Amino acid sequence: MKHWRETAELGARIIRLAELGERAVLATVVDIAGSAYRRPGAKFLIERDGKTLGSVSGGCLEADVREVARSVIDSGVARLLHYDTGSDDHTVWGLGLGCNGSVDVFVQSATEPSALDHLRRVSDYLRESETFAAATIVDGPTHVGRSILVSSTAHHEDRTGHSQLDLNLRRVASAAMTRGISRLERLDSHLVFTDVLVVPPTLIVCGAGDDAVPLVAYAADAGFSVTVVDHRSSYLSAVRFPAARRLVEARPDVHADVLGVDTRTMVVVKTHAFAHDRDWLRLFLETEASYIGLLGPHGRAAEILRQVGKKDERVFGPVGLDVGAEGPEQIAISIVAELLAVHARQQAGHLRERGAAIHAI
Repeated sequence: MKHWRETAELGARIIRLAELGERAVLATVVDIAGSAYRRPGAKFLIERDGKTLGSVSGGCLEADVREVARSVIDSGVARLLHYDTGSDDHTVWGLGLGCNGSVDVFVQSATEPSALDHLRRVSDYLRESETFAAATIVDGPTHVGRSILVSSTAHHEDRTGHSQLDLNLRRVASAAMTRGISRLERLDSHLVFTDVLVVPPTLIVCGAGDDAVPLVAYAADAGFSVTVVDHRSSYLSAVRFPAARRLVEARPDVHADVLGVDTRTMVVVKTHAFAHDRDWLRLFLETEASYIGLLGPHGRAAEILRQVGKKDERVFGPVGLDVGAEGPEQIAISIVAELLAVHARQQAGHLRERGAAIHAI
């Protein structure tokens, strides 16, 4: 879900660079095997002056990708790179990183006219908050770098100039969007990467006190679309919550439709007022929200649930993972960690106890 925000930020930056007459390159992870730090769809922007935004790894590949980007900026010719991160010093590129995996990265000009047209359409989808897929040819005899966009509702004018290829790309993109997974696959003589961008889950934070500031910031940075709700208008400001998508002035008697609650909605109730927390919980229990976190100790949560008169597995009280957190920042980290685990349907635990490769497909 982090890809949604990352794509929006990089797209806005690329469009701005083009307006200033600057050139830049976009690198995208298109395939991984074994352990990898980023998943397919992760993006890395390299500007002509060397400035960067985003990442394709934990920092081990970026220097080499930056060097390749210079040649792509000068030539305009896209490159498909393969990195083997095994421990052998004789692996591809001689990196010998010891990560026991491989990463394929597609590097292309981002500021040429056709790429800009594609990015502007992508930006439209991101603003409309509609799940979509972009199928891009990353290798083959023709049309390398050309993309086709597909969504469940829109009509698309994208063209490669070859009608049958356009039809096949739309079919591949639609299938990937249905699966909800970005992937690299062979399409006749072309290698195609389909980047599926799923609308991120909404996090509603009830209570705009000072301890909500780090929670909103961390959750937004992790990829959640955050709505902050409070009945005190003075607390709801863009200065306090610059990363929030919505600021809603409301009390617990508001209709849930105002907040747009659905099955992809997660909630943290933390007004620090017992009656307000109880009433917010009562409201959200009548919705399809997938997660409802309650700030406060066990006894407080138990009493709120007793007064509401309803137990529900969606309620997490006290909210957050047990990481020994103290203070607003650490508590926010524990809450976001729990949100990520629940959203991914993962049982939180130590990675050293995980048998499978991290991020393996």
